[in-house]
Amino acid sequence: MSVFLSKREKRLWLLVFLVVIAIYATLGVSPILAGFLRDRGLISDGFWLGLALIGLTILVYGLRNRPGGYEIVTWFGIVGVYLLVFLRMNIPEERSHLIEYSVVAIFILEALRERVRQGGSVYKPPLLAIVLTTLIGLLDECIQFFLPGRVFDLFDISFNFLAALMAVAGSMALAWARKKVSKF
Repeated sequence: MSVFLSKREKRLWLLVFLVVIAIYATLGVSPILAGFLRDRGLISDGFWLGLALIGLTILVYGLRNRPGGYEIVTWFGIVGVYLLVFLRMNIPEERSHLIEYSVVAIFILEALRERVRQGGSVYKPPLLAIVLTTLIGLLDECIQFFLPGRVFDLFDISFNFLAALMAVAGSMALAWARKKVSKF
């Protein structure tokens, strides 16, 4: 018997695994890469390129699903909140935490939602997604404790929690907007 209740759930957990492995695998080289980009004045450009790719992903997703007015307004609100948070952050590396752990949180939340749709029992998927994402971030910091030139940083864990909270809250807002549209 499979641990997963559907192919989609399995695929979503695989995506969680791949993103987490990518985050953990780059722990040793990310300070070197960040220094390289910073020395050449490219760290902000790299961040904005990543943000543009995320925006393109959202646009393609939106065109595929033909969102209604409430959903479009909700998307603008979510993007606005993320942009304001990004602009207030002085350290580009902290911005990457927000993006990385938002992606992890959304994949976890969608995997848990899929499990519920397939008849599985999951206690409060949004809360569980935030907790699991924060624990993955905690493990990230524990690994860094043992790496030369890296430190265990509670501040980073708080950013991982914030990323999970923002992503899950945004996803819940979009789900609300979709329900509003479907009633019309």
